Amino acid sequence: MINYLPRYLFNFVFFTLVQVLVLNNIQLSGFVNPYLYIIFIITLPFEIPGWLLLLFGFSSGMIIDIFSNTPGMHASATVFMSFVRPYVLRLFAPRDEYQPGTLPTMGYYGIGWFLRYSAILVFAHHLFLFFIEVFSVTHFFSTLVRVFTSMLLTILLIVIAQLFSQGKKQGR
Repeated sequence: MINYLPRYLFNFVFFTLVQVLVLNNIQLSGFVNPYLYIIFIITLPFEIPGWLLLLFGFSSGMIIDIFSNTPGMHASATVFMSFVRPYVLRLFAPRDEYQPGTLPTMGYYGIGWFLRYSAILVFAHHLFLFFIEVFSVTHFFSTLVRVFTSMLLTILLIVIAQLFSQGKKQGR
């Protein structure tokens, strides 16, 4: 974890700035809201302790809340996603477990594995966030459409970010 600290600090600052300065200012008919900042939690190392994962989730969500004027909504959704992450990792664990020193990225485990893993986490985050936002089930189907459209765009942006971050091929 210590070896990756400068990289993760850069990722945290970069993706937070992209979210706050660019993505939060894009309005796509109100149904599509991409949240790229969650890639920070998705790509944290496998070995990260649970308490630190939850702390990072809370911190990143709270910073987005401060800049988005959404008190606690992103923080709670990101903490929920951070809580679910170890279970999702266990669900998709390879037969011989995760290799030490690898990260949950496309470069290490392939696009198929990464898409399944990130899609579940993005879905959990968006479902929690959008239903907290409306805080009602009266708009259930419109909120579900918003979850799926935003999820698709977020996953697309995450995959593009992963393609840019792959310097050299990182095989298993």
